[in-house]
Amino acid sequence: MAQEDKETLEDQQAEETIESEAEATEEASVDPLEAAQAEAAEWKDKYLRAHADFENSKKRLEKDKNNAVSYANESFAKDILSVMDSFENALAAMNSNNESDSEAYTQMIEGVNLTYEQLKKILEKNSIKEIACDGEFDPEVHQAIMQIESDQHESGQIVQVVQKGYTIKERVLRPAMVSTAK
Repeated sequence: MAQEDKETLEDQQAEETIESEAEATEEASVDPLEAAQAEAAEWKDKYLRAHADFENSKKRLEKDKNNAVSYANESFAKDILSVMDSFENALAAMNSNNESDSEAYTQMIEGVNLTYEQLKKILEKNSIKEIACDGEFDPEVHQAIMQIESDQHESGQIVQVVQKGYTIKERVLRPAMVSTAK
């Protein structure tokens, strides 16, 4: 039996030797120049992909930085809008009160009006604009808080502006609160 094991072992070794010689022959047939060129092309492809990823990341970071700078004053702008609302309400109240036609009252109205216009110019200078509220309701910039029966307006049209809305550049800072027709 030892004889048979010895012969089987010798047969296996002979097969392995034949296989390794065949592999060596295949490797010898591959041109080293072609192998080097293939490897160089593979590394070049990896480099180009990595470089493109880097450039895309760089552009994305630059865009994020520009957005951060552009909208840095958004919180301040939201706070100042309540001051704008107060000025509008004060002007409306003063204009509706025609009892006092004294010189002091007229000057007070003029002073509040000038302050309001100055604040309005500062907002416009900083790319803060009022949202138009005439015509059709747009859910992107308007917030409907109630619906009203109206013979003069078609369904879905804005009937009344409860609170003005504003945008900063292209972003909605505060939607306009409106009443729409049923």
